[in-house]
Amino acid sequence: MAEIRLDPTLGPVLASTGDERSVLESFLDFHRSVVLRKLRGLSEADATHRLVPSATTLAGLVKHLTVVERNWFLSLLAPGPGDDYLTSREDATASFALADGDTVERLAAAYEAQCAQSREVAARFDLDHTVPHPQLGEVSLRWILVHMIEETARHAGHADILRELTDGSTGAF
Repeated sequence: MAEIRLDPTLGPVLASTGDERSVLESFLDFHRSVVLRKLRGLSEADATHRLVPSATTLAGLVKHLTVVERNWFLSLLAPGPGDDYLTSREDATASFALADGDTVERLAAAYEAQCAQSREVAARFDLDHTVPHPQLGEVSLRWILVHMIEETARHAGHADILRELTDGSTGAF
């Protein structure tokens, strides 16, 4: 039997009376899906075109968010050998830089795969689970989820503006 997948934009609506975890996860998934919707359907040239004074591009936003997902969920909550948590502004700025093979489809696939891995890691812990953080002392999974909602939503807003400047489309769809 085929898996039935709901439109991720419905998640926050469906979780309106859910428990805390389902509300947090549905809002994060909503903003993740908005970011992907802003990237998909664009040409490589449009996705990498600079429309603002900074080096921010739609493709670069998705690459950055892929690094951020890995950093907060994998490197912080469930680090393996070689998983170093990135803390510097230089690391954050570098995460927007595109390489030759960074196509729209590859970036979208990498982001989706990293989000899936983030969900898997987060599912192993209670919201109250805490881990050491090199700058904040300790953080809970609850805090990480709220932070990731904020981070992803902020960049979804950037992506919305960049997409509007590219082809006039706006909104979550």
